[in-house]
Amino acid sequence: MKNYKNEISCMLKNQKVHLKNTREVGCCIIGMTLGRAENFLKNVILKKEIVPFKVYRYGIGRKSQVNQSKNISGRWPKKSAKIILSLIKNLNSIVSKNKSEDNPFYIKNININQAVRGRRRTFRAHGRVNSFESNPCHIRISLTNNSTNIPKY
Repeated sequence: MKNYKNEISCMLKNQKVHLKNTREVGCCIIGMTLGRAENFLKNVILKKEIVPFKVYRYGIGRKSQVNQSKNISGRWPKKSAKIILSLIKNLNSIVSKNKSEDNPFYIKNININQAVRGRRRTFRAHGRVNSFESNPCHIRISLTNNSTNIPKY
């Protein structure tokens, strides 16, 4: 957790949640205020709003709810939304404790990186054994006071 004059960041490591789904959720909330991002993630969990899949979109079905964001395919990644929501609630408590101004904090950047894969074995027919791996990730969110110069993905 870093806390400069205008920036706050927080991080989670080795979260057992899919990397690709979490990346799409993270890119969807960049540029939002903390309150809007929290409401958006709650709506994703309740399937009232959808997360458009832009990069990892192959094999993702088309949904009519995605037309609001001018995309074709999207999903409601519940587990990714819950983990990022817990991180945003943590950031919200840090902001409310350290807040001296009335300026809202905006989500400036979200880094989602690969963690070490979890390895298991699955036993197949005819005595074969294959690896069965999970794709966990590290999540880091940075906030800023200014809404200028925030790239939108």
